[in-house]
Amino acid sequence: MESGNLNPPFLLKPAGVQTALASAGMRAWGKNPMVDAARETILTTSDGVRLSGTMSRQPRPHNKGLAILLHGWEGSSDSTYIRTTGRFLFGRGFDVFRLNLRDHGSSHHLNTGIFYAVLLDEVFDAVRQISEAEKGRPVFLAGFSLGGNFALRIARRCATQPIGGLKQIIGISPVLDPDKATDRIDNSRFILKYFLKKWRRSLATKQGLFPDHYDFSTIMHVDNIREMTERLLARYSTYTSARSYFKGYTLINNDLRGITTPTTIITAEDDPIIPVEDFYDLHTGPATRLIVQPYGGHNGFLEGWRLNGWYERVMVETFENAG
Repeated sequence: MESGNLNPPFLLKPAGVQTALASAGMRAWGKNPMVDAARETILTTSDGVRLSGTMSRQPRPHNKGLAILLHGWEGSSDSTYIRTTGRFLFGRGFDVFRLNLRDHGSSHHLNTGIFYAVLLDEVFDAVRQISEAEKGRPVFLAGFSLGGNFALRIARRCATQPIGGLKQIIGISPVLDPDKATDRIDNSRFILKYFLKKWRRSLATKQGLFPDHYDFSTIMHVDNIREMTERLLARYSTYTSARSYFKGYTLINNDLRGITTPTTIITAEDDPIIPVEDFYDLHTGPATRLIVQPYGGHNGFLEGWRLNGWYERVMVETFENAG
């Protein structure tokens, strides 16, 4: 177990403040050379799934490497925490690829099938394609929240299916037990309202694009995430319950013990969505580093009035020291 030196000002310490500001648009204001350099990309996986993303290359050749960023549930490659993290990494010499999960951002039209968090194969294949295209240059992967969960599952799979060039993986506030996380979201009025609004909008977009495949009318009025999940799964999946679905991407106990790619997990004791106890119960191997901060909320870790993310410095130090 490791602890860093995050010590935000008193008014920034509350978990709710950290969590809300993590996605606040004002943090992304100002010049962003990474966004200016971005080029849209569509990746087609071996199973025919299409995922979108943006590649931002440095203006001059370099050996720093490429950082791949994965957003959280109902976020996107343009989420504030992705844009600000990408700007920080780009400003320190890294190329940046921001990958959208299926049905996130403006990618709903790319696939008929809907997004499920258990769909690891397509994300793993996309990361593999991006990495292999670097032809041996160092590649780093960082994911936030559900994206952190994907990053950790990719790390686990790399033990048996290595991705060439992938040197380091970082999970920020990763979801470990989605069953518990769902209950926490449903029991927080502010967080629940945030996710309900975004998920309903996403489902409406998907239905509008594929009206012959989807009718979410019996789902839209439901006022909690668990019941929405139950109804969606009952109609459009083979899962018998939300709990059985959640088990498909749960990471607890010994699930991460076999990781061999150097991996860093960063979480906060006061995370309002992910119980810190889940991390204390993890059994990891020597390739995995766990950093637990007393403050930071969910995806926050803002360390000063400029609202910079403390984890950004950890990322750069970790990536630059990669063997």
